[in-house]
Amino acid sequence: MAEHQRGADATAVGRLLIHLPGFVVSLAVMATVAAAFVGQTGAWVVVLLWLASGAFVFHRPTELVFARRVLKLRPPLEQERTRLEPVWREVTARAGIEAHSYELMVENSPELNASAVAGHVVSVTTYALNEIPSSNLAAVLAHELGHHTGGHAWAGLLGYWYSLPGRILWALTKGLARIALAIASVFSGAATFVLLLFMSCFLLAGFLTIPYITVPLVIAPYLLAYVGRQSELRADQQAAALGFAGQMTQVLYQLQAHEDAVKAHALATGQRLQEPGKLARLLSTHPDHYTRLRALEPYLRIGR
Repeated sequence: MAEHQRGADATAVGRLLIHLPGFVVSLAVMATVAAAFVGQTGAWVVVLLWLASGAFVFHRPTELVFARRVLKLRPPLEQERTRLEPVWREVTARAGIEAHSYELMVENSPELNASAVAGHVVSVTTYALNEIPSSNLAAVLAHELGHHTGGHAWAGLLGYWYSLPGRILWALTKGLARIALAIASVFSGAATFVLLLFMSCFLLAGFLTIPYITVPLVIAPYLLAYVGRQSELRADQQAAALGFAGQMTQVLYQLQAHEDAVKAHALATGQRLQEPGKLARLLSTHPDHYTRLRALEPYLRIGR
């Protein structure tokens, strides 16, 4: 693992490939908007600067600003650092990685959770830090380290950044379409029908003329969700490979017990529970707890 602490496994590469059509659209958006404001020559400069900006994903000071301002993470307090650092050193020692290769941060949250951010940040929630045993906390940290060594964190953020202009254009297009439909509905049903027909023809034209762009864009959310689920299983396996299979299992059982308790409370209080449908499950970026537990079983047998 020490040789691949900035690596990219199959799920990281797959995530980047899935983002490729979005990147092409974003590139076209950036070039078009830049040309409209600064001309053709200036547009090249803007596009090149935008392409170069992806390097900030690996720039530690920029990552820390992103973690603080956007994700609302913070550096550990002194007593939190006293608890966190020895556990983190054990995890990184088992992996053969220097502990200072990553920045430890904390999220104020009552949830049992942790995250790997960009290329250098590992965060845990205050609940995970204060309410679970050190051995289980080590398993959680080893899981997040697995995301980093597999390249999941930086690949996800880089793909998101380079597809962002296209996402913004799509959001604006949908907003304008809703406004146009609302205005048309004020006048008559016929006007609404004509507008819907025009929009449908426009979308169909896109599918027929550039299917290699439009089709991947439509199925990208499902593919990204699938890759996300696979990356979670791979991070679990990395934690298990470091000797934390039993502790990771305990964490997953705790998460499942909490989920079951929430459902039981909802039923007891007469609240209506709505189970996620097939489409929602396809868009889930995390496998269910039982799937993750089954994937860890071979490591538990090895441990015995």
